[in-house]
Amino acid sequence: MKGRVDTVQASCGIARSLEAIGDWWSLLIIRNAFNGAQRFGEFQNELGIAKNLLSARLKKLVSHGIFAIEPIEGTAFNRYILTERGEKLSMVLVALWQWGSEHCFEPSELKDCIVDNDTGEPLGNLPIRESGGRIFRAEPLPHDQHQKPIGRGQVKSAGLRLQR
Repeated sequence: MKGRVDTVQASCGIARSLEAIGDWWSLLIIRNAFNGAQRFGEFQNELGIAKNLLSARLKKLVSHGIFAIEPIEGTAFNRYILTERGEKLSMVLVALWQWGSEHCFEPSELKDCIVDNDTGEPLGNLPIRESGGRIFRAEPLPHDQHQKPIGRGQVKSAGLRLQR
């Protein structure tokens, strides 16, 4: 059986992203940071995560440039602040939240929703637009059209196409 692809060698942005943020706890830590958590104890209490797991995840997120560590003045404690790189994950979290809300709940179940801070209205689904303004819709390519990498560092097709 073939092992997992080494993401250092992978030319896929998804594989590389998952190396940095692709586990349950990391995504929830990032979510809670967007909701205002900054201190180790806040993350630990809000998530109920074991301290050793939280410490390992925060260390990894710092090493990938998602968080920066800042000392809290007048204390021996630090806080974890989302970097610009970390803040750019907001779109990823919103997309996951919206997908999960649509596909992972029974109709009778209560679920959170994301609202606009100014209007209080639920946030609409986020379309992806290509540079000309058209909405991008990913579709799997038929198997016979799947294109393999054509050379080191070059990929002819990512396996997605624009729906017109």
